[in-house]
Amino acid sequence: MGPIEFEANNWMWSGGFYSHLFGIGGILLTTLILISTGYFNAFGAPFPALYWPHLGLLYKNKGKKRRPVRVYMDGCFDLMHYGHANALRQAKSLGDELVVGVVSDEQIVANKGPPVLSMEERLILVKGLKWVDEVIPDAPYEISEEFMNKLFNKYNIDYIIHGDDPCLLPDGSDAYASAKKVGRYKQIKRTEGVSSTDIVGRILSSMKKGDCNENHEEKNHSANSDSCKTNMSDFLPTSHRIMQFSNGKGPLPNSRVVYIDGAFDLFHAGHVEILRSAKKLGDFLLVGVHDDQVLSEKRGRHAIMHLHERSLSVLACRYVDEVIIGAPWEVSKDMIATFNISVVVHGTVSENNCEAQTDPYAIPKSMGIFQTIKSPRDTTTLSVAKRIIDNFEAYKQRNKKKKVSEDRYYSEKAFVAGD
Repeated sequence: MGPIEFEANNWMWSGGFYSHLFGIGGILLTTLILISTGYFNAFGAPFPALYWPHLGLLYKNKGKKRRPVRVYMDGCFDLMHYGHANALRQAKSLGDELVVGVVSDEQIVANKGPPVLSMEERLILVKGLKWVDEVIPDAPYEISEEFMNKLFNKYNIDYIIHGDDPCLLPDGSDAYASAKKVGRYKQIKRTEGVSSTDIVGRILSSMKKGDCNENHEEKNHSANSDSCKTNMSDFLPTSHRIMQFSNGKGPLPNSRVVYIDGAFDLFHAGHVEILRSAKKLGDFLLVGVHDDQVLSEKRGRHAIMHLHERSLSVLACRYVDEVIIGAPWEVSKDMIATFNISVVVHGTVSENNCEAQTDPYAIPKSMGIFQTIKSPRDTTTLSVAKRIIDNFEAYKQRNKKKKVSEDRYYSEKAFVAGD
């Protein structure tokens, strides 16, 4: 019997099994136990525990915690979406602690093209995800042997994780070749239906340069956008995915429930920061995500990401406890009672581009439970989209380059186990 097996069966020493220690055989067995644990050492009768080594390990290892398994995953995390969140969720499931490397701006430019979001914004987004334990800023795009050893020795990383889609360097070589060579690489399943390239394509093909108010159904089919994907989403939502992202817990009876709503389109650093501020006002943060039709009617334009994509992005945020998918535009008295809402909050930075006929917060205001909180950042969905529109040619070339590798991936795609 090995040490682990012996520990797994130590129930026999702690109750109910003592009856087997009586009789001649039991006396001998008891004597051996006392000798091997040093009981008779006080009487000058040395009997090293090595004569019964496994028993000596029983109490020596008892209560000793194993070192947590630490896994590493890196990425650009530009235009953060639910695919990024799901990749990090899967990576976390392969260990106990997840360390995330955020690739530097310079490395992104060299390997993919100009990033949309700054390093500061991308760090806020990654740190805001519920599965992330530690972040390494300015990580290299390639897992070189030198950086790999730094991960192993300085950060105590056990495994390096990446999706099943290839990650190639400009010379065509595998960015994770070193990790694979030493057997410290693990693969997860890519989340289908979305990518940063896809989102950039939706923006480029749906908006005219300098006009972010254009209805997304009227696509710009100019010669300059022929290499961009349309704004149609390939995402196939399932109840299983929602359960994976959910905390699975409701508020306690006496919890202070805070409610905030919005579109949360192109989930960005401003969203993370306002959600963090809202969470500080109570114990449980409930977020309402408006559906596509409501946004079209009330704001005069369609969302770039559809309802389920936006809901998953919000649900992945560490400050969010629950999401109402397709929340009503107006906060009603019945809704406040149903969810036991203590305070309704709204930020000072708004996506609205038209005057609403009715105040959606009229009822919580009349009840004295409405509060305006200062938005920590002035970032909006439109301001992020305009960065791409204003640099149309640069992002068109970036997407054209990335589209080649993505098309190759889908043409050679095969089933990969995972979720």
